[in-house]
Amino acid sequence: MSAECSLSPPPPPPPPPPPPPPLPAPGPAAPASSAKKKLYQTIGSSRSPVEGDHTEARLLLCQRESSFRTDLQWILMNTYVPSLIQDGPQCGLVALWMAAYPRQPTLDVDTVVQTAMQRGFTAQGEMFSAKNMALLAEEVCSCKAELLSGGLNGNNAGTIITHLWGRQPVLIPYDEDYNHEPCQRNGHRAHWAVASGVLLGLDQGSVSKEHIQPDPTLPWLHLSTNTTPSCPISSSQEVYILAKQGKSLRYQLWGWDSVAQSNGQLKTMDPQRASDGTPYVVPEGGMEVGLAGQAVLLHTRTQ
Repeated sequence: MSAECSLSPPPPPPPPPPPPPPLPAPGPAAPASSAKKKLYQTIGSSRSPVEGDHTEARLLLCQRESSFRTDLQWILMNTYVPSLIQDGPQCGLVALWMAAYPRQPTLDVDTVVQTAMQRGFTAQGEMFSAKNMALLAEEVCSCKAELLSGGLNGNNAGTIITHLWGRQPVLIPYDEDYNHEPCQRNGHRAHWAVASGVLLGLDQGSVSKEHIQPDPTLPWLHLSTNTTPSCPISSSQEVYILAKQGKSLRYQLWGWDSVAQSNGQLKTMDPQRASDGTPYVVPEGGMEVGLAGQAVLLHTRTQ
């Protein structure tokens, strides 16, 4: 007797999985200027500004203490302005906002930018005209703006230093070096800063000690007070300004001569920038007519 065994055929193998979807095409590479912008914005976002009229100035002076003459009477005057990292080529508009904020804290930088664009003063945020900067300041900051021209030496130097001594800010165009300090690049690195204070090295005894306050941490430094007399510019042997600009949260201390020299040689836009196809608003006559030897003094309106 025989038995037959019938076996069912094995099931077919499962179908292969579908191929993975194609990878998305890589986006366009970010331009070098954008990468640079993100770098200083990242650095700025990881830090906090040091507030106060004299706090950060003391740190700067302490770091450079050996560079100040010991035979002079040193007096510091500063009125704190806030910090803001610029977004793109907005250095002038950001400097204007910083200068205006202590007197107009409700003003936002977007209003400054949009107003400048509506008036035809800028296309990307750039400000190549000190005259237009003065007009913009009067419109958005409710202040009186005074345009100085003819260089930052001589009588103009005295006007600016006296203005700062009176706790009023000054907007100054200059060529910015890689450490943000003034340099001379023929205007190829044109930038704006707001000066809010001044450090004067005076002949000893120029200001009576009754009208100044000794600094609690630096024995050679004195601070101005409400009773400090008018600016003793005629007795000054050395002059520094305290300034901020839109690529750092920090105050910087600049010798006046370096600021004046940098400001006076702003002649031409960086050729690479001028030919990159981006539209900019440049006054007739170019950067030299718009910026060289000029500064904008902001006055608080009294009525």
